[in-house]
Amino acid sequence: MLYVIAGIALLLALIGPQWWTAWVMRRHGARRDDLPGTGAELARHLLDRFDLKDVKVEQTERGDHYDPTARTVRLGPDHFDGKSLTAVAVASHEVGHALQHAQGYRPLVWRTRMAVWAGSVERLGAGMMVAIPVISLISKNPRMGLILLAVGIFSMFLATLVHLVTLPVEWNASFRRALPVLEEGYLSPRDMPAARQVLRAAAWTYVAGSLASLLNIARWIAILRRR
Repeated sequence: MLYVIAGIALLLALIGPQWWTAWVMRRHGARRDDLPGTGAELARHLLDRFDLKDVKVEQTERGDHYDPTARTVRLGPDHFDGKSLTAVAVASHEVGHALQHAQGYRPLVWRTRMAVWAGSVERLGAGMMVAIPVISLISKNPRMGLILLAVGIFSMFLATLVHLVTLPVEWNASFRRALPVLEEGYLSPRDMPAARQVLRAAAWTYVAGSLASLLNIARWIAILRRR
């Protein structure tokens, strides 16, 4: 019984942040015709206001993000064309990353480098997991499979850890960049508590994704144990 309770608690700890982030985004995602513009329009306005006219604003299907290499703020369809508190807050958060970049915010530079590296490491780990049965069969050495398993799990866990340490960058974009701007009158005082909640959810997106990747590691282990 204790193991069941511990398992449920662990599952909630892993999926809880991801569920909460999605719930907050949906909760404040209703269209608000009283807002003066869409997420994309606010992003463009703020970039022009802070003399970042060379930074583009584009729609994407790959999730809201700022691309420092292309100098582009990218927003999902609901946030690009949406007139909602979520769209406005998310757009200001991504502009916050553009401001970090323009001002030479070092943690963003480190995060960008680590994110590229983490993606490669995670793919390497997944490739090793896939190769375990084949390598074990060819080598006829169970130890080889165990070595690949250990290296694969370590590489995937390391990638997860890299994503977790980017939280301060996200927090800065939300509460040191975006929030002060929105408080200047872009949103009414009654809307600010909801905006803060969305900005908090935006900052926790990486954490939610990292915890979800831990579930992916557990899934790989479960699959390999059945073989």
